Amino acid sequence: MKILLVKLSSLGDVVHALPVVQDIRAAMPDAQIDWVVEKAFAPLLSKCAGLQRVIPCEIRRWRKSPFFSAATRSEWRAFRADLQREGYDAVIDLQGLTKSALVARLAKLAPGGKRYALANQTEGSGYEAPTRWVADVAIRMEPHIHAVQRSRELAARALGYTFAPVPDFGLNRPQASVERAQAAIENIADGRRRNTVVFVHGTSRADKEWPLDHWIALGRQLNAAGCKVALAHGNAKELATSQAIAEALDGPDVTVWPMLSLDALTDELAQCGGVIGVDSGVSHIAVALDLPHVQIYNFDTAWRTGPGGFAGGGRQVSVYATPTPGVQAVWQAWLGCRGKV
Repeated sequence: MKILLVKLSSLGDVVHALPVVQDIRAAMPDAQIDWVVEKAFAPLLSKCAGLQRVIPCEIRRWRKSPFFSAATRSEWRAFRADLQREGYDAVIDLQGLTKSALVARLAKLAPGGKRYALANQTEGSGYEAPTRWVADVAIRMEPHIHAVQRSRELAARALGYTFAPVPDFGLNRPQASVERAQAAIENIADGRRRNTVVFVHGTSRADKEWPLDHWIALGRQLNAAGCKVALAHGNAKELATSQAIAEALDGPDVTVWPMLSLDALTDELAQCGGVIGVDSGVSHIAVALDLPHVQIYNFDTAWRTGPGGFAGGGRQVSVYATPTPGVQAVWQAWLGCRGKV
């Protein structure tokens, strides 16, 4: 059976959908599973065990470009040809937006194949009507549902299988891949040591950020406890924050990482002792890697996107307060995570 998953973006949403691949593999070992995703997130899917093919697109960029420009038309035709290279027995739109519905509609079905999608919006998630119009089978979901569970249930009900209670995100890394990633980032001091805690302070929304002085105070507590701090970043603004934290900590026990591709970043995170971060895609990768992890929330939305007991036996927890959690609340949560290792 050939199955196409459509989950284009964003990074956190893609991470939340990863267990679908392992659920299908467990239920249907002979299935071929392909995935359409924004090109920026394709390196992460290269780490997901069991995917036959990752089909990248750049709909985000194409929408900002003149659609009738020669370059955009050429790229769109190449993407469509790649998407339609073979027919699928099932196309599952895990996203529920107009852009994912368009991709699902363009995908080629095998004889007897069907398109599946969400029939309704769930709490806190985007939803647009075309996803239901395009689907051959629209599946109604419980409105109050975690993002990981939503994707797993949609695929399971589309394909007629049951899944295990604990999700497997499938980020298994062959040794050769680990060695390549380590060679690419060999300039990271102490990055692979198990007593290194990674700070993920970057997020696409300013209202999800944690105050700079909180990161500095937490870093000092970790350093005093014998832990090193590594600072991850994905753009110039986040790099400036990393440098400010490092300058305040001012010692050999803090390292600012270079900007890494998602696959290299995933490998490097996996070698560390844990992660403390805001609600962001990189924090969700820490959950997928089953690392000790504290996820910081300024809004009461952890029930929908945050780590839960199903993900790691208490090794991953969320901390919520308004306007923002205090340093000691995060510190105590971290100590609890470490105690579960």
